[in-house]
Amino acid sequence: MSTPLVRMFARMRSLLPERGDVAAMRRAPRRDLLAGFTVAIVALPLALGFGISSGLGAEAGLATAVVAGVVAAVFGGSNLQVSGPTGAMTVVLVPIVHEYGANGVLTVGFLAGLLLIGLAFARAGRYMAYIPAPVVEGFTLGIAGVIALQQVPAALGVPKPEGDNTAVVAWRAVEAFAREPDGVALALAGSVAVVMLLGARRRPTVPFSLPAVAAVTVVAQTAHLDVVRIGELPAGLPAPDLGFFDVSALSSLLAPALAVAALAALESLLSATVADGMTVDQKHDPDRELFGQGVANLVVPLFGGVPATAAIARTAVNVRTGAASRLAAITHAVVLAAVVFAAAPLVAKIPLAALAGVLLATAIRMVEVGSVRAMARATGSDALILVLTAAATLALDLVKAVVLGLLVAGALALRAVARNVRVENVPLREDLPKDHGAEEHALPAEHIVAYRLDGPLFFAAAHRFLAELSQVADAHAVILRMSRISTLDASGALVLKEVVERLEHRGITVYVSGIRPDHQRTLDAFGVVDRLGAEGRVFASTPEAIAAARRRLHGAGILPAEPPVGNRGNARLKNVP
Repeated sequence: MSTPLVRMFARMRSLLPERGDVAAMRRAPRRDLLAGFTVAIVALPLALGFGISSGLGAEAGLATAVVAGVVAAVFGGSNLQVSGPTGAMTVVLVPIVHEYGANGVLTVGFLAGLLLIGLAFARAGRYMAYIPAPVVEGFTLGIAGVIALQQVPAALGVPKPEGDNTAVVAWRAVEAFAREPDGVALALAGSVAVVMLLGARRRPTVPFSLPAVAAVTVVAQTAHLDVVRIGELPAGLPAPDLGFFDVSALSSLLAPALAVAALAALESLLSATVADGMTVDQKHDPDRELFGQGVANLVVPLFGGVPATAAIARTAVNVRTGAASRLAAITHAVVLAAVVFAAAPLVAKIPLAALAGVLLATAIRMVEVGSVRAMARATGSDALILVLTAAATLALDLVKAVVLGLLVAGALALRAVARNVRVENVPLREDLPKDHGAEEHALPAEHIVAYRLDGPLFFAAAHRFLAELSQVADAHAVILRMSRISTLDASGALVLKEVVERLEHRGITVYVSGIRPDHQRTLDAFGVVDRLGAEGRVFASTPEAIAAARRRLHGAGILPAEPPVGNRGNARLKNVP
């Protein structure tokens, strides 16, 4: 078998479930079963609400929670992760539903699954660590805002207005409510949200969402309140069906699929990182997590579900209630499946306003006020990145917001690194041969200058380097000490070449010392030191460069001729007063 095939099979094996996963599920099954049941109570109203918010209906949210909950738990890279429909994914899906319809969303989810599996094979999971914290915090803050705005029509009890922008739709809903105010839906939504928020503050481990929704549903049913309800649900999951897949639309759906895959990767790996931080002995495999989410998103569309990701809120509940293995997430999915099969008529009676209250409370709880405040106070750059990412999430979409946040963070980081590069005029005394007197030390200092280049010489800092070295005056020879250059790119090499040419144009001879082996290739590619090397002006050490510069200046008559070696002692005596 060829080596590439061997590597491919080895890679596939590393992404598949292990025996240790099954062994872990046997250690504390009672704790896992209890945690899974608790998470299911939290997940039920969220699955219904996010399915409705996505535009595919409550049944799609339930199908996603059940199928993705099992598949991602089995194939994923975290023992504690809980997957299903999420608010962040809903934000991305709404415009896709509007433009391509339900089948377009299912196709996008399937393509996103393939992309996630490709990312897993490419070992892309490790790059999550490079996403700056202000981008993640701004992203989360923006998502919370979008989720809250999406609930405004249902919370006010008005039909959802037309429009693509969430803020515009919410404002139109407020205007419609102002024309014909009716406080019933608002009271229901507000009651659920208040119970969840107050309950979470006093008893964080108790899931208040389902009892609150149940109580509101009973009140609405017994009082015969005129409110919009979820409506009839199918009693069970639909049979697998590939009829949604439209090959002719693949080219137009590839861009949305990329956005969904990027969001699924980002949210899932972020959730897994949060779960690790809440425990002592757990550590997820990021590439295997991407693979698990990819497989889940391949399977979910077959059952009419929306694209899935790991859910931070449900994962946090899972950890807090004592989950120790994947059995908890699997249990959560099984409980939800039982609800789908046994309690569909009861679920159909839930008012949409109650689910809006659940999602409003969820959006509020997503915002860590202390973390946002600390990050805003940390540095001006961090505050700018946070605000910009949050605003872009509200105004544009999540993927564009993250990309914009990363670009700004990268630009600010490059500026900070570029400011650290130093071009330092260093004294020559410590590098001069030790057999010269103080008088001879002073002579080269008047005509030879040495500059130590310290830090990264790359595109962001190269022009500053050019400006500083171009101002060299009152010297016949310049020594560029390059041993402390940490990074050298094409821009840095070109600017270095320009510096040499400018100095030589002014009659200043340039010497180079201490070129690092890893920078030699870049310098050779642009011919920076080829001519200097041919003329004997490239040296391994600074003392060698100083000696060569002194010989040249002595030969040109700029420095006095050196006395013969045997007479150096007499030369020193003549200078003694």
